Amino acid sequence: MRHLRFLRYVDQVARSGSIRKAADTLNVTASALNRRIMDMEDELGTQLFERRPRGMRLTAAGEVFARFIRSQFAETERMRSQIEDLKGLRRGNVRIACSQALAHGFLPEAISVFQRAYPLITFEVNVSDHERAMQALAALEVDVLLVFRPPQLPNFRPLLTLKQRLVVLMAAKHPLAKKKTLRLSDCRMYPLALPERSIGGRQLLDEVTARAGLSLAPSIQSNSFEFLRGCVARGQALSFQIEVGALPDYLAGSGVIALAIDQRDVPHANLVLGQLRDRNLPSAAAIFCEHLKKALQGIDSSTP
Repeated sequence: MRHLRFLRYVDQVARSGSIRKAADTLNVTASALNRRIMDMEDELGTQLFERRPRGMRLTAAGEVFARFIRSQFAETERMRSQIEDLKGLRRGNVRIACSQALAHGFLPEAISVFQRAYPLITFEVNVSDHERAMQALAALEVDVLLVFRPPQLPNFRPLLTLKQRLVVLMAAKHPLAKKKTLRLSDCRMYPLALPERSIGGRQLLDEVTARAGLSLAPSIQSNSFEFLRGCVARGQALSFQIEVGALPDYLAGSGVIALAIDQRDVPHANLVLGQLRDRNLPSAAAIFCEHLKKALQGIDSSTP
């Protein structure tokens, strides 16, 4: 597997954009790393990087080679996982990208339950918006994704689709807390703490308010759901999230509750578990996907 080490050198330089930074990460000298890159370029007969005053940038040939490298890493991980399966150890690593709504309660719980049965399987979790999650999947930086309203990708394969609605988060003592459902017009009277516009739930909210001619001007915006939940718990601000991230068990003890929005105002949209269509998942990732599907179906059957 020595050749994989040299491929990893190229990949790390591509990711960091710097020989020095990549060398620090790889624990090698910058001069040795630069020589390995030049040897690889000589072997391929083409330049992989543009050497600029402020760093290294992939050439068109380098972009092709970087995609090849990452596909090799993915296949190597799958092979190792299959070998470990044959040994009965169930070792492996699962790389997953997820929306922030899944990061606080659902996914940590799903991983915890899974690791009780497979304690030797490790996880790398990339919490990001749906656009970046899909980019990470396409670049083979993750094996699967679980995101709300993923963008279209030609070779994307959905494994499970779960309809989700937006709910309103508020302090338990908020004036609106006694209502069973809310209209968006009810929310206009209170300060709003909203996710940034790259978040799928915020985009859905902006679309429906634009169609309805409503204006919901936030007093607070953030890329952190945890921060927004903290703002909600301490005042009269309202925030919005998909229901899977605001189940009662996940909000218990936070001083925050969730109320449904009337479906006449905001339609359902899809939470999607998926992978690349032309990829064979490593065994650990494939087994975890089956576990996730059951967990999501359990939520679906218990949600009114």
